[in-house]
Amino acid sequence: MKQALRDGCYKRFRTSPEVDVLTECEAERLSWPQRAARLTRRMCEAQQVVICPEEQIVFTQTVTKLPRIYGDAQTRVLTSGCKLHELGPISNICADWGMVLSQGLAVRQGVALATRERMKHDAEAVEFLDCAVETIDAVLNLARRYATEARRLGRLDVAQTLDQVPAHPPRTFQEALQALRLCHAVLWISGHYHCGLGRFDQYMWPHLEADLAAGRLDARSAEQLLAEFFLSLNKDSDLYPGIQQGDNGQSLMLGGVTRDGQPAVNPLTRMVLRVARGVGMIDPKINLRVTKDTDLELLELAARLTEIGLGFPQYSNDDVVIPGLVAHGYELEDARDYTVAACWEFSIPGRGMEVVNIGAVSMPAAVDVAVRDGLAAGDSFEGILGRVGVNLRNQVTQLVERYAHLLLPPAPYYSVLMDGCLERGRDLSQGLRYNNYGIHGAASSNAADALAAVKRFVFDEQSVSARGLLDAIATNYEQDEPLQKLLAEEGPKVGNNDDRADAMLVRLFDLFADACEAVRDNGCGGIVRPGSGSAMYYVWLARGHEGMNEPVVGAMADGHRQGEFFSSSLAPAPGVRVRGPLSVLQSYGKLNYRRICNGGPLTMELSDTVFRNPEAVHQVALLIRLFAHAGCQQLQINTLNVETLKDAQRHPERHRNLVVRVWGWSGYFCELDSAYQDQIIGRHIYGA
Repeated sequence: MKQALRDGCYKRFRTSPEVDVLTECEAERLSWPQRAARLTRRMCEAQQVVICPEEQIVFTQTVTKLPRIYGDAQTRVLTSGCKLHELGPISNICADWGMVLSQGLAVRQGVALATRERMKHDAEAVEFLDCAVETIDAVLNLARRYATEARRLGRLDVAQTLDQVPAHPPRTFQEALQALRLCHAVLWISGHYHCGLGRFDQYMWPHLEADLAAGRLDARSAEQLLAEFFLSLNKDSDLYPGIQQGDNGQSLMLGGVTRDGQPAVNPLTRMVLRVARGVGMIDPKINLRVTKDTDLELLELAARLTEIGLGFPQYSNDDVVIPGLVAHGYELEDARDYTVAACWEFSIPGRGMEVVNIGAVSMPAAVDVAVRDGLAAGDSFEGILGRVGVNLRNQVTQLVERYAHLLLPPAPYYSVLMDGCLERGRDLSQGLRYNNYGIHGAASSNAADALAAVKRFVFDEQSVSARGLLDAIATNYEQDEPLQKLLAEEGPKVGNNDDRADAMLVRLFDLFADACEAVRDNGCGGIVRPGSGSAMYYVWLARGHEGMNEPVVGAMADGHRQGEFFSSSLAPAPGVRVRGPLSVLQSYGKLNYRRICNGGPLTMELSDTVFRNPEAVHQVALLIRLFAHAGCQQLQINTLNVETLKDAQRHPERHRNLVVRVWGWSGYFCELDSAYQDQIIGRHIYGA
């Protein structure tokens, strides 16, 4: 099945004609919510039923193009004076899959109808609930069509599964996987994207536990079903939008604690890690919640998944994340229930209508402008830091103002899967328990290194003149190579546990947090959460990108030259010599993550030679534990072999299955743009 997926055999089923929803929407003069519901209905109806002989978990997308529900002119009128986020539809949130499975869509429909009766004099509520019911009917009809075809093919096992789910709560592990596969897939064909899978081992374990106890499944059979489910998530991913293929947000979370604070690791937690290693594909992206006391056996199992080079699990430190969320207004029980939205931003399943990535502040730009203007004006170093703070505040203000009139399109089907929407008679687009924004602080290490260099060489030692530094930066160091070398090689650098550089990093994020905390209301009744991720900005800020609002930054006071890549999320700047992983953890452990709570991983690349024997795997597990002991927030580890990567650039046909971590997601190396390939090859790799 995996080989067929990699060969693209499923694409032969993509024969369904393009769906025309716009014409009937216009003819019937449907409202926006009604059009969104009609889109879900018509897309479900248009799918051709595909059941391959070996499949136990079914659904294959056969319609490749998402139809429009408004024309260009209508869309301009509809969105006039407003801001749409990214592609427009609601994305990058996580449904409450546990609730959906425990109730089934028939019960969700009953909730909608009961609320409709109770609110029958509220026209807005009635319209929304009718739309929600239409989408539920669409999913249930799709399941019935699959059940009918399964019977025709003599696949009574599949037919009986689809007779039960997703209409009713699953009775078995297989039924739970099938219900999730179908309900999750309909989100994508409804126009949503970056659709998270949440705390998978929490809501799936009761179904597996019951099967194992009753003898309906043994561990091997369960792993086969889980492997097939994981494979199914890769089946249509080339159709999903993202910066690059693989950037699709199909992330799931493992471990942690329950809502009442009890340990949440269970046998399915470990099974997921084993099966993900065996499947070895880019989806789903695995995240693991840890603490400084997490069992080493579990960490070793996770390290063995890291070994094969998928770039996951990504680790989140409960000791840091949960207090940070509580400090930002989350109820303790909800904070304990956190997952990641798509890449790394924290979200509460079913309760968050949060736009966790409205953009990034360019820390290099904030520092570079402050250094240039401050040195030219004869400022003190504190004066330069003051300018940095002003620049960061201006960037945050501009981003928030850009989203001051955010327009979230109606999402009747997604609303069915969330807490409270059907009960309140209000669409997800009108908000949930948490309605916060998130902003990344991009390329922080380069920015901190630049400040540290200015403080040391210009102010403390006075070995470099302000004019000399300004002239060198202005000419991209072409006239002063010795100065560039001095700054790049001798300047204090983040990642070496050097307080001179680390203090600048801490100050930068404090200034960034100050700017975000100054926003009392984001316009949606929420706050602005600062984070430490960079996403694609480590490339965009250095080389530009079409439509990018953030400025391209050239030469900087840390010795960075124009066009060179910046640091990715929390990682030392490219080319920096660091003492080793311990010093990197110590540097980033100094940040106050109670203020920086939007997520953003400390990123490390390990040579594949590190995993040379079982003892080495144990050492990697200890590194993960050390990450938690150091008080860091998130960690992602990528296993790389530079020579293999270079050979893949020369001979991509030999390396079709080579997977790497790009930023908060993993993708096939040979399918990435050359800029991302080059940046990955140039990352600092820790050897054995």
